[in-house]
Amino acid sequence: MRWAKDETKLARVRELMAAEELDALVVRAPDNVLYLTSFWGMKGYDACVFPREGEPVLITIEASEEDAGRMSWTEDVRFIRGYDPADPRPPLARTLDAATEAARPYGRVGLELSLGTQASDRMVGEPTTFTKAWFDAFPDAADATPLLVRARAIKTEQEVARLRLANEIAAAAMEHVRGELRVGMREAQAAALWQGFVHGEGTGWQGKVELALPFSLVWAGRGIKTFTATGDLPVVEGEPVLFEIWVCADGYWADHTKNLVVGELKPEYAELEEMLMGVYQDALVSIRPGASMAELDRQIRAQLQPTHPICHGVGARAHEPPYPHQAGGGEFAEGMVLAVEPGVYWPGGGGLRVEDNFLVTADGVEKLSDFPDGVVACPI
Repeated sequence: MRWAKDETKLARVRELMAAEELDALVVRAPDNVLYLTSFWGMKGYDACVFPREGEPVLITIEASEEDAGRMSWTEDVRFIRGYDPADPRPPLARTLDAATEAARPYGRVGLELSLGTQASDRMVGEPTTFTKAWFDAFPDAADATPLLVRARAIKTEQEVARLRLANEIAAAAMEHVRGELRVGMREAQAAALWQGFVHGEGTGWQGKVELALPFSLVWAGRGIKTFTATGDLPVVEGEPVLFEIWVCADGYWADHTKNLVVGELKPEYAELEEMLMGVYQDALVSIRPGASMAELDRQIRAQLQPTHPICHGVGARAHEPPYPHQAGGGEFAEGMVLAVEPGVYWPGGGGLRVEDNFLVTADGVEKLSDFPDGVVACPI
């Protein structure tokens, strides 16, 4: 899928580079390469040299030539060999050679020096890591991560459109599972239903998504906890099944937590749902341009004490800044896309969490998916 060049996004990056007096950025985290070039690589052997003035350079492996020609906004694409019979080094060493050559004309260069996490590539869940040689090659580089965080925090119209697609796929997959979930089904089987729909139906979605990949944690009843692996507990009538789910659609993400129940929800869970939804709705009302991020975290934690963040950004990663925290600063701004996810858990297992993705608008927030929050009953 080829998207039109997002000039608004690239101009914002260049304005921030000018303010930081950076002549070029050299990035190789898959999500930053995607952000600057629209190219989502196969195996993480990619890099981009993005100048403040002039044409960017995309570096990728020869096997990705067709993909780069289809996806990338970058005219100057330079290829390295995935396997070189004369060079026993791994492919990233050749990527580094190409990146240093492309960056040679520029003075002050920015590098991802304080990168905390990165998205994966399209192929397998093995995110590539930065070697010491990568940093040694640019000894005088400035840290470009804060600049990229500021740029990525505010989404363009195109980015919002791409995030909407991921949210639509996530919601449609939940509707599919809602029609199939049965008492006695195991957590892993429920997860497989959801994942199968995302990959099978989301790939090619509306003719606008080339590849949709699913990720999930699914817990039934007493298996609901803050974070643990999907297991084989059975679906129990009257107890919620919690779906902590992520969709990656051509590199842009949706991050949801949804809850289904077969039969009538047990009273103790119905009471918990009512309390949690009240906290959730109050939180959404509090998010508006200029509102304090720290205050949102304080507000929710005055009523609940989840052991995980209750709000974070979503974009070319499923979890990216901002991360509102009561001990931090920052204000919400129009154009941010946020996952809001308060949760409450019982000692020993059981509980609820709700989460959806929201675009911050001039008037408040807009929900990006149409699947309901709270606990949704399955048809019997």
